[in-house]
Formats: sequence, C-alpha cells, structure tokens
Amino acid sequence: MAVVSAVPKPSYEELAALVVAQAEEIAVLKARIGELEARLNQNSRNSSRPAGSDCPFVKPKSLRAKGARRPGRPDGQPGTTLRQVADPQATVVHEPELCAGCGTGLAGRAQAGRERRQVFDLPEIALEVTEHHPVARRCGCGQITKALAPCHVAAPVQYGPRVGALAVALWHGQFLAKARVAGIMGEVFGAPMAPGTVAALATRAASALGEFVDEVRVGIAAAAVAGFDETGFRVEGELRWVHAAQTPLYSLLSVHPKRGIAAMDAMGILPFFTGVAVHDAWAPYDTYTDADHALCGAHLLRELVAVTEAGTGGPRGTKAMAQQAIDALLTLKKLAEDAHAASLAPAGDRVAVHRQILRSAALIGRQAAAERQGDLVKKHHALFSRIYRRLGDYLRFVQDPRVAFDNNASEREIRMCKLRIKVSGRRPWPRRSAVDGGTASGRSLDLRPRRPAATRAGC
Repeated sequence: MAVVSAVPKPSYEELAALVVAQAEEIAVLKARIGELEARLNQNSRNSSRPAGSDCPFVKPKSLRAKGARRPGRPDGQPGTTLRQVADPQATVVHEPELCAGCGTGLAGRAQAGRERRQVFDLPEIALEVTEHHPVARRCGCGQITKALAPCHVAAPVQYGPRVGALAVALWHGQFLAKARVAGIMGEVFGAPMAPGTVAALATRAASALGEFVDEVRVGIAAAAVAGFDETGFRVEGELRWVHAAQTPLYSLLSVHPKRGIAAMDAMGILPFFTGVAVHDAWAPYDTYTDADHALCGAHLLRELVAVTEAGTGGPRGTKAMAQQAIDALLTLKKLAEDAHAASLAPAGDRVAVHRQILRSAALIGRQAAAERQGDLVKKHHALFSRIYRRLGDYLRFVQDPRVAFDNNASEREIRMCKLRIKVSGRRPWPRRSAVDGGTASGRSLDLRPRRPAATRAGC
C-alpha cells in the first residue's frame, strides 16, 4: 500500500506575504506596461518626434477646436493672381486670311474687334562670358608692373558670382541634391558642372561670410526677444549638435560636439544676451541668469497630451489635471492673441482665473504623482512640478506681446537642417542597409528580413 505524504498547508502569514508580493509584482508590471504603452503611443502631437515619423494609419489627436479655421487661404492674407500688364515687351498680331462664311480674302477689310491675350515666359537663358586682360607695362626704369585683376577673378576659367549664388541657392535654399543641382545648372542655364563643383561653390560662398556672421551674432545678442533650440545631427558619421538662435530679422546656426553650456558659450550669444530668451525646458538655458526666460507653450502642450494619452501606468488624477491644464493654457493663448491683435492688454480678471486654474491643475497633478513609482509617474511628477514652479515663464506671452506662445520659429530653423539630411539620401541615424545611398524616395533601401506583420507592434 502506497503512502502519500500530505502537503502542509501554508499558514495565514505565508498567504498574506504571498498576496503582498504578488500585489507588488502586479504594480511593477502595470507601471512597465504603462511605460511601454506611452512609448508606443508617441507621435508628433504628444512628444518631440517629427511629423514625418507618425504612423500614416493613425491620425493624431488635434488640439484645434472644430471650425476654428476653415481650409484654404486664411482671411486677410493677400492672394497672388497673374494679371495682364499695360505695356508688354512684345506684341504679335494674328490676322484672319479668309472669311469663315464665304471664303473671301480679308486683307484690308475693316477691323471689327480685337482680343488681348498675354503670355508670361522667361527669355532664352545663355551664359555671358567676360574676358579679363591684366595688362603689364614696362617703365622707363626697367620695372614691369602688371594690373591687378578683380578679387573674384582668380583663375583662367571659372564661374562668376551669379552662377555660384544660383547653385548654392538651389542646393541649400531649395534643398535639391548636389547631382540634381548640377543637372539643372547644365540643362537649364547652360552652365555644366559636376556635383563636386556645387560643393566647391558653396564652400567659396561660406568663406566670405565671416564679417556677416559676426554682425548676425551681435544683432541677435542685442535683440529684445530671441528664440533658441538645438537638435542632434550627424557630421561625418559622428553625433554633433545643431544650435539655432533666431529673431524675426536674424538667424544663426552653429554645430558643436556638445549639447549644453559649452556649445552655447561657443555660439557667442547667450553669454551676452539680456533680453527674453524663448526656449524649451532644457536645463542649460537657465544657467544664463542675465536674460529673462520664456518657456515654449507648444512643448508643454505636447507633454500634457502625452499625460492624457498615458496607458495603465499613469496614476489616478493626472489625466484629468493634464486636460484641465490644456484647456486653461489654450484659453490664455486665445485671450492673449485677441488682445494683442487689438493692441490691448488681456483682461486681467479672466487671465487671473485661468492662471489659477492652470496653477491648481499643476499642484493637484504633482500631488497625484507624488509617489513616483516607475519612470512614467516620475516623468509626470517632474512635468507638473515644473509647471507649478515656472508658471510665470510659461505665461510670459500673456503680458508681453513681443513674446510668442511657442518656439516654433526656432524649430523651423533647425527643421531645414533635418530636411537637408533627408534630401541627401541618407538617414539621420545610420543603420545597416543593403544599398549605401538613397532611392528615388530619398530613403535608404533596407533589404533585411522583416518579422511577420502580426508580431510587430505599431506601424
């Protein structure tokens, strides 16, 4: 007869400890799930990711109210229409030869009417070659003296400044690839050149900008309001940082190996700037205490939207407080825009009400995330704490009409650098590729095997 050993039953204390351990593990897993969901749901509306990275099958939530702006040209913006001119450079008269009814010749017959139709076109484009002859003369003393050629005439054969300016404008202004610029210059303007010549012309143009860059740097440093931003950039296969400083009149871009204070000092603007610096919440900007600071409202809205779209890992109350902060911030933006458009100060009582609503949302949201369990909750706590602590910097645009609500102007300056990478046929971050270079779409062709669609998360 087999003997079955009895399994001892766990005690109440052991069961209670097991329940507590499982509860703690579930809390950790829920926090991890929330972090992964938040990462998966990132898009251009709730993070700093570019719009080009958005999934084409998911439309991000827009903060614009329905009917706030109709499609098409905004009201008040002047349109552009091709209109006839009074004095054309050339006139061509078209005469009928035979009558459409009886076939009689119409030469010398009375004119019964005339239409005016004008065609606007470019004249035939051809290069103009100017030859320079530096003449040498012999003096009676025996000394031979040769005339100096103009400074821009430095070789037996070269392209002039207008050709160089056009090539640089097509390459860096219109963001065409070098090979395409070379093709256009040869086919359209009769100036055949190699892609390397385009790069040489750009280098020659850049070498002449020394004094101009210094003037731009001084102009931005002396401005009442300036915007600043930075982003990662690949230079010769290594990570660099592009820093932008801009005003409505000036714009300066600088590339540096560092992202923080060392790069900002090397740019030579913020150490001498005493106006209002508009930027995001990147901490090194705050080390320049001689300037007043205005934080970007667009960045703040994206961060708040990310809180409202957080998954299971977010603490209770933070989503509601984030939505309350969004509503208050957008209301203050509308009040400021309407008042500044009418050259008036925003209504103080309404501003005070919504400012207090925003401050309360930040305070309650900070308390709701006070436990800071997990990276996602810590991020929410830091966000609400920053809003509460720097509310004046976020709302500087309300009282000062010179300060914009966002820092989009600076982001647009940097966006052009990213567009240059995209057009060049290389990805901004390198990856293994079957083809080194680009396809017709400007993206690297990746022929690595893919996982089945059912096992991939997102797009």
